[in-house]
Amino acid sequence: MSNQKKRNFQIEAFKHRVVVDPKYADKTWKVLEHAIREIYNHNASGLSFEELYRNAYNMVLHKFGEKLYSGLVTTMTSHLKEISKSIESAQGGMFLEEMNKKWTEHNKALQMIRDILMYMDRTYIPSTQKTPVHELGLNLWRDNIVRSSKIQTRLLNTLLELVLRERTGDVINRGLMRNIIKMLMDLGPSVYQDDFENHFLEVSAEFYKGESQNFIECCDCGDYLQQAERRLNEELERVTHYLDAKSEAKITNVVEKEMIANHMLRLVHMENSGLVNMLLDDKYEDLGRMYNLFRRVANGLSTIREVMTSHIRETGKQLVSDPETLKDPVEFVQRLLDEKDKYDSIIRLSFNNDKTFLNALNSSFEYFINLNNRSPEFISLFVDDKLRKGLEGVSEEDVEIILDKVMMLFRYLQEKDVFEKYYKQHLAKRLLSGKTVSDEAERSLIVKLKTECGYQFTSKLEGMFTDMKTAQDTMQGFYASHPELGDGPTLTVQVLTTGSWPTQPSVTCNLPLEMSELCEKFRSYYLGTHTGRRLSWQTNMGTADIKATFGKGQRHELNVSTYQMCVLMLFNNADRLNYKEIEQATEIPALDLKRCLQSMACVKGKNVLRKEPMSKDIGEDDAFFVNDKFTSKLHKVKIGTVVAQKESEPEKQETRQRVEEDRKPQIEAAIVRIMKSRRTLDHNNVISEVTKQLQSRFLANPTEVKKRIESLIEREFLERDNVDRKLYRYLA
Repeated sequence: MSNQKKRNFQIEAFKHRVVVDPKYADKTWKVLEHAIREIYNHNASGLSFEELYRNAYNMVLHKFGEKLYSGLVTTMTSHLKEISKSIESAQGGMFLEEMNKKWTEHNKALQMIRDILMYMDRTYIPSTQKTPVHELGLNLWRDNIVRSSKIQTRLLNTLLELVLRERTGDVINRGLMRNIIKMLMDLGPSVYQDDFENHFLEVSAEFYKGESQNFIECCDCGDYLQQAERRLNEELERVTHYLDAKSEAKITNVVEKEMIANHMLRLVHMENSGLVNMLLDDKYEDLGRMYNLFRRVANGLSTIREVMTSHIRETGKQLVSDPETLKDPVEFVQRLLDEKDKYDSIIRLSFNNDKTFLNALNSSFEYFINLNNRSPEFISLFVDDKLRKGLEGVSEEDVEIILDKVMMLFRYLQEKDVFEKYYKQHLAKRLLSGKTVSDEAERSLIVKLKTECGYQFTSKLEGMFTDMKTAQDTMQGFYASHPELGDGPTLTVQVLTTGSWPTQPSVTCNLPLEMSELCEKFRSYYLGTHTGRRLSWQTNMGTADIKATFGKGQRHELNVSTYQMCVLMLFNNADRLNYKEIEQATEIPALDLKRCLQSMACVKGKNVLRKEPMSKDIGEDDAFFVNDKFTSKLHKVKIGTVVAQKESEPEKQETRQRVEEDRKPQIEAAIVRIMKSRRTLDHNNVISEVTKQLQSRFLANPTEVKKRIESLIEREFLERDNVDRKLYRYLA
């Protein structure tokens, strides 16, 4: 193999030097400068953009980027100074028109210039960190036009004057406004804010401050709120038409502060037209407007809520302590329901069903309903009235609505056990007298009470219905075993389980002979079929139907109470009897006897007896005889007993005492439950836990809880700690 000679390759510089024409840069720039001026003068149609682009490209390529850039700045600046003079010379309304026209032209020209200088924009400008062409054009417009000494203030004042004219009712060129504002925004956020927005907000604050002062002096609250709402909507509309969207929150804040926040208290308390007057007059629209405006400012809704709450509490307090209202329990509860309906409607229609307002309403009702310790009794009397006669001819849906409203009031009661006591008494009277309008309605209410308070609350009430059902079967059995009783007086007995029904004192009363014999037969039958039971007659709760013949032979069937029957039957054997004789013969308690005689001798249309002397009240020396002249269009005459609808003071005390007695075992049971699970607990915690556990039935009195604790310590359920006497320990 032959040794080949190694060759070394070397790359050398190009021997022929390319010489660039020294005047190349100037010549090329002259071409480009001429093109830029032509573009500004609207003569761009004759230009070759491809050739111009190549020229700019070559200048940058041959390192003449700086000359190109600085030439551009100089050319644009001198042109903009000419434009500035043109805009300055524009008079009146033409000022903005001229500026808008020149701005549109400048943007168009800038787009073409940027296209020609695209290569410089992409390479030279990033490497030297200079301002890109488009941005440069905007900055030069800003500095030479918008911020020129003769234009800046004039532009601001013109814009603010147009806004003011629009606020005072003039029609302005919104399109032009939008273009000028858009120009400021395009020049950068700081230009829009510094040259317009900040001044706009200051002037607006002054404008609305003055306007609100004028309005509040001459308008009522409703009109003022309408004006504030109108102004707010106008500003929102202004933003959508020609302001920056970011200005919305700022300008609405100004209107809210000047027109609402600064006058909030004066508006709600305005005499004859403020919040209280709106509530009294059910001004739903004004209330809704107030709610929507006040919710926009800090503490606005809490201000409305506080005034509303204090008003409801004040009117509620007057309602529950008004002697006139308290005379009629049904009217008292109806007014409570009307008041609740009124504010429910206001909150629903005007306050957007706001939970905080509903809570305030509920706490207000709970506050004033419990100021009157007769509220539980009155609510029960209202139910009694409705279920006796008030719901006749009412549809099932409406019955449910009424019962739901009653339940709502029931929830506000702190002493639910007191309501239970009265409700049980009233239910017993309804069931025994057969006066209830609807068994369905009765059961529906019991189901609602059961849902609200649990099985224990209603177990006895349900037991009363069971007894009524059983009584029918018992009577059928009695008559089946005594077929001989078909011709004489008919007896219907309702056997009531002692624990389920309200406890009644067993009152002695001498029944007529034929009735007492029948009662004895029933007693023998019942005790024969049920071993280990005891019967005691409750004559004060019974009724009777008796046939009576008066002076001219007119016959009537009288529906009376058992007591009234006992009195009337005496007149079969006597023409005239005085009070003492009747009392001795019947042994009816004095108070009941007086009521009974009053209802038969002093009530027009029901006066089957006459008395001497004639007066409304029954005296111990009065004499009674049958009213032979008694007439009635009806064959069957019902003679009610004059009855006090509300309890008398002694009866009230007695009921209260029974309630207090019933509470003792409940408090003790709660204490034992708590101590059993906690083993040791201090006094204050025992009190709060007991109150919490029992609040669904009643509000436990701390003094009573303390007494029950002492009682449990005595009976060795609990003991005190030897060191800390306020600490209790559970004894298993």
